[in-house]
Amino acid sequence: MSRTFLRRIVLPGLVLVAGTAPGFAIDLTKTIDIAAPPAKVWATIGDFCGIGNWHPAIAKCEPSTKGGTMLRKLSLKGGGAIVESQTARDDKAMSYTYAIVESPLPVSDYSSTLAVSPKGSGSTVTWTGTFKAKGVPDTVATDAITGIYESGLAAIAEKAK
Repeated sequence: MSRTFLRRIVLPGLVLVAGTAPGFAIDLTKTIDIAAPPAKVWATIGDFCGIGNWHPAIAKCEPSTKGGTMLRKLSLKGGGAIVESQTARDDKAMSYTYAIVESPLPVSDYSSTLAVSPKGSGSTVTWTGTFKAKGVPDTVATDAITGIYESGLAAIAEKAK
């Protein structure tokens, strides 16, 4: 094989395949400091289906239960829906964890925690997630979840003032 063939055809093909192959779990954490007491922030975001009141991408949240597990169906403003199940909750620690059951997002094995903690006279909201890219490079999946977290955290800061 010629060097030109390797550089122009084979190497870019290998990079493309490597970028879309199923990978390891991706961990993502985003935080925001809010000048409001933790109890006020938790009152804004603590209701599992309350996300429909503060996240700018959510048109409506419909709560339900299945086998004792709390579910929420999020209707997205741009169309489509996400179904999530609450997997853990601690009102005293002001956190809940959830997993995606059905989604158009390019991720699988998604689990996330939303938590409020005190910081000085205000609060810090931390949104963490673990997921795998599904059908796209890791960077595309990470960018999608980053956008969800960052727009949500900005909205929480605005709403909890």
